[in-house]
Amino acid sequence: MDSMRSEGLSSSQREDLMDQVKQQIVIANTQELLTKMGEKCFSKCITKPGSSLDSSEQKCLAMCMDRYMDCWNLVSRTYTSRLQREKNFQ
Repeated sequence: MDSMRSEGLSSSQREDLMDQVKQQIVIANTQELLTKMGEKCFSKCITKPGSSLDSSEQKCLAMCMDRYMDCWNLVSRTYTSRLQREKNFQ
């Protein structure tokens, strides 16, 4: 796969390529987060699917999504901190 090789690319081109890859990873992680959050919260909060959500289902979904995001952010911060510590020890 010659198109993925970084040989012959300038430093600026390599940085641009890395930035694009990082952006794609962020997008993929965000899509995964939204998919998992939707699946988990829907199965927890919607016991009898219908044409609309009642107020208790709406409240449950909002709280579930808030907690899911809080947990995701905590894990993300902890992971980032750990990577930074490991990088500093190298």
